Amino acid sequence: MAESIDAKSLAVLHASLRWQSGYAEHKETLYIPLNVWRELELMPPALVQALAGQRAGAVVQMSFPAGSLVPGFRESEVKSLPLTSFAQGHQRPREGRFYPRHLLWGYFQIPLPFRSLAVNNGRFAADFNHPLAPYPLKLELTVVEVQRKRADTGGVCHDWLQILCDGPGMQARWSQRPTDFFADHPFARADEGDDGEFYAKPRLVNHIDDQAEAIIRSLYERLLPPGGRVLDLMSSWNSHLPESLPLAQVSGLGLNREELNRNPRLTDYVVHDLNREPVLPFAENSFEAVICTVSVEYLVRPLAVFAEVARILKPGGLFIQTFSHRWFPPKVIRIWTEIMEWERPGLVLEYFLRSGFYEHLGTFSARGWPRPSWDRYYPLVPYADPVYAVWGQKKQNKS
Repeated sequence: MAESIDAKSLAVLHASLRWQSGYAEHKETLYIPLNVWRELELMPPALVQALAGQRAGAVVQMSFPAGSLVPGFRESEVKSLPLTSFAQGHQRPREGRFYPRHLLWGYFQIPLPFRSLAVNNGRFAADFNHPLAPYPLKLELTVVEVQRKRADTGGVCHDWLQILCDGPGMQARWSQRPTDFFADHPFARADEGDDGEFYAKPRLVNHIDDQAEAIIRSLYERLLPPGGRVLDLMSSWNSHLPESLPLAQVSGLGLNREELNRNPRLTDYVVHDLNREPVLPFAENSFEAVICTVSVEYLVRPLAVFAEVARILKPGGLFIQTFSHRWFPPKVIRIWTEIMEWERPGLVLEYFLRSGFYEHLGTFSARGWPRPSWDRYYPLVPYADPVYAVWGQKKQNKS
């Protein structure tokens, strides 16, 4: 008989945390190696009871009102501080942005973030509440594997609920107000030279590990319409599309002809520099979907590009951005390096929202998956690269 979860079990769970920010649906996923004996006391009793006796393949679903899975919102955690309390040498705090608490005088060596709210008359409001505090949460756990533990004690202990909730919420706007990502020259780069020259030499390497690539392929398979026409924006030699997904057309737009020529999924391609000319060389309503993989962080005119993508998409067409935590330092935009990791989906959401052409917005994250043993960074880096995705559909009618 298959093993079931009890106090002497080891298990692998896939966790999914869902929440809504008012203008987007969000899904965060986490790979969990569960040491039941060590981690029972870290879980809510109702969750312990729901997992008890479950076998591989079981799915457990639970809903949590706002403030029950993470600390609830408290007005006392929103503090009015003088601007002089913000660490010297840094720009003034921008509305809606997150910053490490150690940038505030009196909060040294505290790595948790705070959110900067309104800035008025030499003071600003600092919100120390958990980013997920205002939101009801839905948790889904899929039991992937259960094994009998060989010894009653020992093993690694993780507070996986804290890990799952650590970061999500930071991609949402504060009180539906636009986040100020656009001050202080956000699209400046260390190398402002010609992009065509920088990318003239082909780079036939993957910029994420195999597990992260597999997660992106799976996401594209779930979201993209079978048989559709797809544009791979800022393309290279690998489109990260699943072989099992039939598509009528896959057009590529990138900077290196040799890379594009080696991409087996492309039916056609064009060499084009979006940072020099954001107007896309395609007719209106040409594609059912546009994907952009690990490249949005290099756009210096993102709002113009997002408007152009909306022009070439059919009404209801999908624009998907996927990215991780790696980039080319000389060409990445300044704001990408300055904001916290979980703010980056918020920045891309801001592109969608400010363009005004998209609806049915969504975000996705995947963390904690084991890095493949054949990867060059294993075992020094035990976890796969995180994956973040943001998408939206072109509005049926521009309001």
